[in-house]
Amino acid sequence: MIGKVTRGKDIAGLLRYLFGKGHANEHTDPHVIGAWDPQLVGVMTVQNGRIARLMEQPVAGLIERPDRPVWHCSLRTAPGDRPLTDIEWNDVVATVLARTGLAVVGDDQGCRWVAVKHADDHVHLAVTLARQDGGKVSTSNDFYRVADAAHEVEARYGLTVTPASDRTASNKTTRAETEKAARTGATETDRQILTREVRTAAAKAGTADEFLGRLKDAGVMVRPRMSEHNPGEITGYSVAWPTTDGNSPVWFGGSKLAADLS
Repeated sequence: MIGKVTRGKDIAGLLRYLFGKGHANEHTDPHVIGAWDPQLVGVMTVQNGRIARLMEQPVAGLIERPDRPVWHCSLRTAPGDRPLTDIEWNDVVATVLARTGLAVVGDDQGCRWVAVKHADDHVHLAVTLARQDGGKVSTSNDFYRVADAAHEVEARYGLTVTPASDRTASNKTTRAETEKAARTGATETDRQILTREVRTAAAKAGTADEFLGRLKDAGVMVRPRMSEHNPGEITGYSVAWPTTDGNSPVWFGGSKLAADLS
């Protein structure tokens, strides 16, 4: 099963598309198979405006509105897989929502969401990124979490197994980084050194402070990123390797080194 995640600004526009005929009339029977409000299950095109208004409410109440508050995930089975029923697709959607933490079963204050089925082989999941209790919403590593959910339901329903995503693969070294290493006589690029040191520190550290301390002890330059909402809380970090050529060091956020180092 393939899951594709995108972000947007307009929940009403997304729902108009999902309930419409599609770009090439490919939407044969658009209908809601699951939603945060069970009473919406089964509704058709005529109600998409009301659904959009309801989904927008938690976002409208935020003091700081996200720039792209719409989370859209399309889910499609592989060619040759058996058709899934609406009940099975709803279970797939629930698994994705649980894995991402956007709406867990039993948490009635999670994000508002709706799942629209177009055909037997695919559904679309639309979520507004605002909890109903005003709490924070995180989409960290959502691509990998959706992939984990897909693998879970593949095993559950006997579907074609998709290749696993490699979270630990480092991001590619650029040509400029390689040329810089050659120019300074280094055997590794700054990115390669930092990836190794960050991964080592993360494996050995038990707290955020210990993690940052181990990096500094290894000679890594570190800049913690502090929360804008909770003073004193560290929400991220950037690292750099000291330069020997007189130029300013290049800083990397964890996710720029490898997906699992975010």
